[in-house]
Amino acid sequence: MDLWKDLGTEMVLPFWGVALLSVLAALAILDRLLMPSVRWAIQRQANRAIDKLNTQLRLQIQPFKMTKRSQLIDQLLHDPDVLTAVEANVRETGRPHAVVMTQVRGYAREMVPSFSAYAYFKIGTRLARRISKSLYRVRLGAVHSHALERIPPDATVIFVMNHRSNMDYVLVTYVAATASALSYAVGEWAQVWGLRQLISSMGGYFIRRNSRDPLYRKVLARYVDMATKAGVVQAVFPEGGLTRTGALQPAKLGLLSYMVSNFDPHGQRDIVFIPVGINYDRVLEDRIQLAAGKTASGAPVRFKFSFSVFVRYNLRRLWQRLNGTWHRYGYACVSFGKPISMKALLAPRALDLRGLPPDERHAEIEAIGQRLMSAVGEVVPVVPVPLVATAFLEAQGQPLTLFELKGRVFDLINAFERAGAYVHVPRKDRDYAIDTGLRMLVERQLVVAKDDTYAAHPDGRELLQYYANSLAHLRKSVSPAQLAAAE
Repeated sequence: MDLWKDLGTEMVLPFWGVALLSVLAALAILDRLLMPSVRWAIQRQANRAIDKLNTQLRLQIQPFKMTKRSQLIDQLLHDPDVLTAVEANVRETGRPHAVVMTQVRGYAREMVPSFSAYAYFKIGTRLARRISKSLYRVRLGAVHSHALERIPPDATVIFVMNHRSNMDYVLVTYVAATASALSYAVGEWAQVWGLRQLISSMGGYFIRRNSRDPLYRKVLARYVDMATKAGVVQAVFPEGGLTRTGALQPAKLGLLSYMVSNFDPHGQRDIVFIPVGINYDRVLEDRIQLAAGKTASGAPVRFKFSFSVFVRYNLRRLWQRLNGTWHRYGYACVSFGKPISMKALLAPRALDLRGLPPDERHAEIEAIGQRLMSAVGEVVPVVPVPLVATAFLEAQGQPLTLFELKGRVFDLINAFERAGAYVHVPRKDRDYAIDTGLRMLVERQLVVAKDDTYAAHPDGRELLQYYANSLAHLRKSVSPAQLAAAE
């Protein structure tokens, strides 16, 4: 009895201990009783906001994008093709199954975005608009509005674009903000803290462009196929990376192959490609890309984000704005071509890519890639600097008076327009367009003025060629008869 009395003596707790226990008890009650209701209410409001937003967008946000990231990751991990690839890797390498699955989970977590409509439309698109308009005079080129309106509402829409600059992501996000939320494949350059989280919340998924790991490629293939079949609006660069020369590059078939290999030509959902052409009066990375093309090893030089360079750049621009010496980098123009239906591409020969042998399927996908790149090339807009650069290069070093220069550029404009290209003439004034392009080239010392004449600077010919190359494919399409008629 004395023992029980001793055990039953009162325990004295300090005040902070009682307060801590009370807080923990309150949190437990909140977590068990109130938080589920709060989460349900928040999700309900978010769904209502998405429904309202979809009534304002031409291309609706699909439920797949709103699925919880953890659920998409689990779906990838349990995909039959991924599990088959895991078993093959275990047999080939002898590694434990758990180790390989951990590696796959890491790939999935790296890849799958955490889309937020608020981040995309309230932060991302507004930021894209501010950045684009602060750097360029942004203009919308050719747009086939009626054709775009006829796209079936249940189709998977994929914007197919040429890749001239990392600004392409920002520019097209701004221009297409009223159409839908685009999902980009973003390379390793954006794997920096802060930027990574923003891109992921905007629906972008990160890829290792040069990875040769079959396991990684299988996880990526299954994610892209899942998103495509779910109707997610995507934007891709078939060239695979930034152009080193300024010219259009052949299509690489990685992502495109993942999108179309399992396409059902008899299914309800079509895949519709929209060609997008982008051109700039000045590409921010032009000298970097030219230098990258000269590396002895031939290996591509990837863009690396530098916080110090970013800060110095913005401080310099701030100072220029304060003292009135800041000028934007000319015009940035985006054109949209006629939609291309995947069903229409396959229908003439009643093709089903799923039933073809690997070599034949690869050949067909390669032909589709070439068709898409050709369509993209057709809608690349002609802007002042590339136009004037072309005229100087075709003069082959001969000094030109302003009158002679304008005569050459007028002939080029007429020839491009006769060939069906979109030529952006600011203010509908050709003289002003030429003056704008010439001023930028003189300011960058790519063209020198002497005795009322202008000539390409010997050290600037590479950059002149870089900008002229953006129109090279259009220039080749201009027949001698069209050029003669223009003259």
